[in-house]
Amino acid sequence: MNDPRVELRQALQRNPGDAMAWIMLAEHELDAGDARGGEAAARRALSLRPGHPEALARLGRAQWMQGRRDDAVISLRAAAHNAPQHPGIAVWLAHALEDVGDAEGALDAYAHAYALAPREPQLAAYLLAWRRKLCDWRDLDALAGQVRDAVARGQASVEPFAFLSEGASAAEQRRCAALRATVIAGSVRPLPAAPQKDASAPIRVGFLSNGFGAHPTGLLIVALLEALRRRGGIDLHLFALNRDDDSPIRRRLHAAANALHDVAMQPHAQVAAAIRHAGIDVLFDLRGWGGGGAPEVLAMRPAPVQVNWLAYPGTSAAPWIDYVLADRYVLPEALSADFSETVAWLPRCFQPSDTTREPATPPSRGECGLPEQGVVFCCFNNSYKLNPRSVARALAVLRGVPGSVLWLLSGPGRADQRLRDFASSQGIASERLVFMRKQPHADYLARLRHADLFLDTDPYNAHTTASDAIWAGCPVLTCPGATFAARVAGSLNHHLGLESMNVADDDAFVARAVALGNDPTALQALRNELAARRNDSGLFDMDGFAVDFAAMTMAMARRQRKGEAPTPLRGPAR
Repeated sequence: MNDPRVELRQALQRNPGDAMAWIMLAEHELDAGDARGGEAAARRALSLRPGHPEALARLGRAQWMQGRRDDAVISLRAAAHNAPQHPGIAVWLAHALEDVGDAEGALDAYAHAYALAPREPQLAAYLLAWRRKLCDWRDLDALAGQVRDAVARGQASVEPFAFLSEGASAAEQRRCAALRATVIAGSVRPLPAAPQKDASAPIRVGFLSNGFGAHPTGLLIVALLEALRRRGGIDLHLFALNRDDDSPIRRRLHAAANALHDVAMQPHAQVAAAIRHAGIDVLFDLRGWGGGGAPEVLAMRPAPVQVNWLAYPGTSAAPWIDYVLADRYVLPEALSADFSETVAWLPRCFQPSDTTREPATPPSRGECGLPEQGVVFCCFNNSYKLNPRSVARALAVLRGVPGSVLWLLSGPGRADQRLRDFASSQGIASERLVFMRKQPHADYLARLRHADLFLDTDPYNAHTTASDAIWAGCPVLTCPGATFAARVAGSLNHHLGLESMNVADDDAFVARAVALGNDPTALQALRNELAARRNDSGLFDMDGFAVDFAAMTMAMARRQRKGEAPTPLRGPAR
């Protein structure tokens, strides 16, 4: 595959006054992950054609990639002003407005882009995802139908992560991810095959993520890495796509790893080269199709074995990913047909947790905005998971438990007010919805101690938030579905030994929550059982997790070193 940047640079040596060629070069530099190169090319174009909207758009995108969000908004606003009928520029402006906290401005920009090209499903997908995040449920079914139909027809490469919220089947999710993987595969050149290692050589394990810091990924994985380092036997290498946030979690991650490689802001090829140079045998992708990941790096095949784990709850559908690490509950054997990867089943819940945390004493109920009396139901999932079905179900629980409240994580823009308006439309007083602003993790965990019962969402479950609730002593009620994303909370309950908190349908969900809400003795007994099982179930046994994880990783590496293809791996049942 020829690199178009080489040809463009040669052409620009011959004709450096070609502004459009500089714009094209900027685009290709950005696609390759080289934000600085993209910015330089965009500025050359602007020196030749001041105010050119395409050049301004590439400059804004380069600034956005470098974390200069305010600068990006200025550049993209100028581009949109100079090309008001350009839907692509409107979308990039919307992305930048998201990041500077102008949620409603971003909504307007996405809506404008879609109005310019209403038959373009990718624009429908952007608008749909952002409306979900702002709990703006206008035209939700029509937009969702357009997006799902486009995926079924293979007409659009929409973002697989956002598609997880659409209630699609696992087969549809695979098709969506495969469309995106095809685009990536066509844009990168794989590295030559890694040199074969001797069977006795030490095994080096890599983890690629933009979450190595005060981020859900860092919080989930840090205690496991510490246990792996204590155990020894494998070398641990972290490849951090995010800058050092100087958080305690980042420092613990650094100390737990044999090496932490700072690859933030580096071009994709440079990140892949760093992984190859480190001699990684098994590389865990801890972001997948989630935002801020680097699928282009994985597509270059820097490691001989590559694994989808932890952050993206579905199939990558990518030919460069060999295994998915899961457990038998979250990914039952019947579901594996809809995964492109070979499944490696851990004998425990696939999701680790930081078991060194000690929930602090929380502020008073009043300081949290909670009434002094009454049952506190909670759901601290991100706002894009709060769809009409899940919220209506939670409101039905409030209707059945007098004096109770629903404690939610505050969303962006006017999301909170929209939820209050929805509650009023369902006959529930809006003041029975209480919102908590995002808190530092320790403060958030402390506040969870005021919550009596966590009410999960569908089709996208609580994941890290479910683990946090259980760790803080708050039981989680969930209705497991038919996809990976819809079974994570169920897996936590299953491995905790609280299968009774996994119910069959919405009616059973409401009935169980109402029964517990109206029976303080039963609710306290449940919380006591959770506390006991938290200690003896093995769900939070990170030393045991390290043993299972190391065994699975070594099995993957040894098969590859023998020249054997991936095969389903099953840890011993527990």
